[in-house]
Formats: sequence, structure tokens, C-alpha cells
Amino acid sequence: MASFKDKLPTIDPRGFVLPLLLIAVWQAVTSAGWVDTRLIVPPSAVLTAGWKWLNSGLALDSIGASLFRDASGFTLGAAGGITIGLLFGTSRLASTVFGPTFHTLKHISIFAWIPLLSAFFGRDDLAKIIFIAFATLYPVALATIEGVRAIAPSQIEVAKIYGFTPRQALFRLILPAASPQIITGLHLGLIFAWLATMGAEFLLASTGEGLGMTVIRGRAAFRVDLIIFGMLIIGAFGMLLNELATRAETRLLHWRGHAR
Repeated sequence: MASFKDKLPTIDPRGFVLPLLLIAVWQAVTSAGWVDTRLIVPPSAVLTAGWKWLNSGLALDSIGASLFRDASGFTLGAAGGITIGLLFGTSRLASTVFGPTFHTLKHISIFAWIPLLSAFFGRDDLAKIIFIAFATLYPVALATIEGVRAIAPSQIEVAKIYGFTPRQALFRLILPAASPQIITGLHLGLIFAWLATMGAEFLLASTGEGLGMTVIRGRAAFRVDLIIFGMLIIGAFGMLLNELATRAETRLLHWRGHAR
């Protein structure tokens, strides 16, 4: 049995060389006065701004608001994407009637929906969540369609021979067989959802909290240190979500290695 230590991720220290080198050059350039420090602030100023923000009452509120929007939009979009993918993958009629419209709409940039969403739903959380759901829906739906259509005809014939009901076919054949593609689509959808969360907070900014609002406040106050720290914390949470999704995907699909 693998120990807890064996399950910990291995980090190659060489990956820190470039970031540390860039920080050292950044600090040296600003300390020497070779640049305008009002525009290119030193790393120490970014750390100070970050420390003050983390100790303020806004930190938890901002993180919580962004994660709530991200989770809500992702859940809504993922549910819709899987439903559409299963429908198009199993029904030739649905794919014929609704497929052309669906595939045409996917070519519209997600940001082109912003004016329409704001006109219908305003600029509050509902509009942001719907925007995030749109960003999640397509990668999940397309992956689900691919997974369902990749099921071998022989598997379908076996299901018919055993007289599977539609419900049995869905839960005992279609979903298990398509699960690798569906889970990969969910992973991609989670990445898109986080990017859309930040996009929604930037482009549908009105009131309320969020990590995107932190950057906007920094811009309004010409606080470059706060802007940079906001960008770093957004990137850190995005990387964390991706790491969690990668681990979940590996765990859920561990059986593929045994099946080969």
C-alpha cells in the first residue's frame, strides 16, 4: 500500500529557477531606479499590498464571491452540456433538428453574449453565472457527444440482446463507456469557467465583491501593486482548481490503466 508521502506531488525545483530569476531582476531594476516605480512597482510593494488585502475584511468576501459564481456557473453549464451531449449522441433526430443551430452558435465568441446578457439580466450575479455557464457548456457538451458516439456498435448490440431498458442503457452502458471523454470535458469546462468568472467580473462589474473587482479597484485608484497582486492571486486559484481537477480526473479514471 502506498504511503501518504508517496501520494504527495513531486515538485522539480528547477521549475522555480525562472520565476525567482525574474523576481530578482524585477527587484534590481526597481531598486536601481531604472524605471518609473509608479508604473513598475517593486516586488516588495506587491507583497505589502497583498498582505494588507489579506488582512482586510475584503479578502474572504472577494474569494468567496468569485468561487461561488464559478461553482454555480460551472454546475449549471456542466449539467446542460452533459444533457445536450447525451441527447445529440443518442438521438439522430435531435442531432439533425437542433445540431446545426447548436454548432453554429458555438462559433459566436463567448464575450459577444455580454451585451445581450446585461440587457436581459443586468450586471449582477445572475448575469455573471449565466455567462460562466455558457463558457462551460460547449466544451462539456462536445466532449460528451464525442464520448457517446465513440461507443462500439458491438456494445450496443449486446445491450439490445440483454433487453436493456433506456434507463439501463444510459446508466450501465452509455455513461460508463463515455465517462473518459465526459470527465475530460468537465476538466476543460472547469478551466473555461474560471476564465469566464474573471471575464464576467471585469466586463459586468457593478457592485459587490470578487477577485476581479479587486483588480478593478486597483486600476481605479492607480494602485499597480494591487493590480499585480490581484493578477497573481487569480492565477494561483486557477492553478489550484486545475490541480484539483487533474487529481479528480486521475482518480476517477484510474481503471483505464488496468483495462489496457
